[in-house]
Amino acid sequence: MIILGIDPGTRIIGYGVIEKQNGDLVYRTCGIIQTNPQKSQADNLVQINEELEKLINSYKPDTAGVEKIFFAKNVKTVIGVSEGRGVILFTIKRHGIPIVEFTPLQVKQAVTGDGAADKKQVQKMVKMILRLAKEPKPDDAADALAVAICAANQRII
Repeated sequence: MIILGIDPGTRIIGYGVIEKQNGDLVYRTCGIIQTNPQKSQADNLVQINEELEKLINSYKPDTAGVEKIFFAKNVKTVIGVSEGRGVILFTIKRHGIPIVEFTPLQVKQAVTGDGAADKKQVQKMVKMILRLAKEPKPDDAADALAVAICAANQRII
């Protein structure tokens, strides 16, 4: 079973793809979709859709985990992330892929056992769980892998 994890952001969206094989989680890929702050939000939303389409078509995930938006004081940031997250959910669902959603707290608890874990702890545990040679970078990609791990452990596969 192929699992796609997504960490939505304003200008950087992290993604991670893992596979569950006989109870083991195997790393496939991770990275970021980075939009251009010089372009309009509408153009950036199209870019998110197009790059996510390519990722889905390449890896053909069976399920997807998407991180929920956490509370933020900056309304403008929340609106931008919400718009991007909407495109992400739409693109995934349009392919008929089931979606599970998690709060940042749930993801940290699932991967590290501590809902207050910092980025470094999450990266370290993702490295250990997926048996990687080094910690995944950037942070957004590591977070997306953590979301995928959380989704793999929450679903009956």
